[in-house]
Amino acid sequence: MEMTLKTAPYKKTLLTPAGRKVYDVAIVGGGLAGLSLSIQLAKAGYRVAVFEKELYPFHKVCGEYISFESWNFLEEAGIPLSDWNLPIIRRLQVSAPNGRALLQELPLGGFGISRYKLDAALAEVARSQGVDLFEQSKVSDVIFGRQQFTVIGPDFSCQAKLVCGTFGKRSNLDVKWKRSFTRKKSNKLNNFIAVKYHIQTDFPPDLIALHNFSQGYCGISHIEDNKCCLCYLTTAENLRISGNSIDNMEQQILQRNPHLQKIFSASLFLYDQPLTISQISFEKKTQVDNHILLIGDAAGMIAPLCGNGMSMALHGSKIAFECIQPFLDGTIARHEMEQQFTDRWNRQFSKRLQAGRLLQRFFGSEVFSNFLVRSLEPFPRVITWLIRKTHGAPF
Repeated sequence: MEMTLKTAPYKKTLLTPAGRKVYDVAIVGGGLAGLSLSIQLAKAGYRVAVFEKELYPFHKVCGEYISFESWNFLEEAGIPLSDWNLPIIRRLQVSAPNGRALLQELPLGGFGISRYKLDAALAEVARSQGVDLFEQSKVSDVIFGRQQFTVIGPDFSCQAKLVCGTFGKRSNLDVKWKRSFTRKKSNKLNNFIAVKYHIQTDFPPDLIALHNFSQGYCGISHIEDNKCCLCYLTTAENLRISGNSIDNMEQQILQRNPHLQKIFSASLFLYDQPLTISQISFEKKTQVDNHILLIGDAAGMIAPLCGNGMSMALHGSKIAFECIQPFLDGTIARHEMEQQFTDRWNRQFSKRLQAGRLLQRFFGSEVFSNFLVRSLEPFPRVITWLIRKTHGAPF
């Protein structure tokens, strides 16, 4: 079992109405988008608070592959990627449920790193820059009035000129605010579960593989310390017909793909239990809700088979910072900042999300997956074109 090292929690402070500290920006969620945004804001001299419900370091359900478009941005933020000897990933393998596979060079490439390592490192940089980072602090509501926000938790509250939501795929706030994607009936885009392991196995360090199975797909790639991240996405229906047993589902459905059968049978699993998340949605989302800027998966989630959600979160934080700074400096109004952020976010990411949703529909079907892999095999340029559709340029 992989050991989890815990540090002492950053002390929470009850900010009473009489002595309440007013922040320039409060950020709800301490993942990639939230932490990287907080670092940019703090370096520019703004007062920033980040509220994270967990305690660093911790694991998250994530594919843990980052395209090279984000390398320079992370190093400029203070993350010493060049010193960490991370696995460099240059090739992509995609297999159909029947085991037929194609292999392709990645046009830009990427690297593997766990969220356990990266998020904790970003948290340390944020603290060093003067960010007030409140761990084990779950936000229950955010209220806007008189051009100011109140951020509320079970035993804390604070005020801020601006709030950004970077709370991931689905949170209690999404439901509380009745965001449109939470109210849609179950369909092919909004009722998924994800399962993640860290494993040790015989797998090429320069390769990322996406193995399809009936109503889902599983990714594997190297991260630090000679470990691999094994993470798969499938429908809640697959779990139901497997008696709500992850073990049964893996044996009866995933391992019908011979590549997955080999991985599951020949690997050392480092968790006693997998990490899981449910009710994942790839439906369209808004980028601003009640004057709160939404970044990362909170603004729109790309299908994991596209392998680029981590870069989108990081790039989204840069776009947000560049829109927030003139607002805080008083050169643009709030509504102008919100419109600029929405427009820039959509110009950068909307086509990627559309391509991801299209691929999601194809690879969600066993028949279509087998057909698509067989059809694409003779046309490597088409595969390269599809990869480019879900990736961006360095930022």
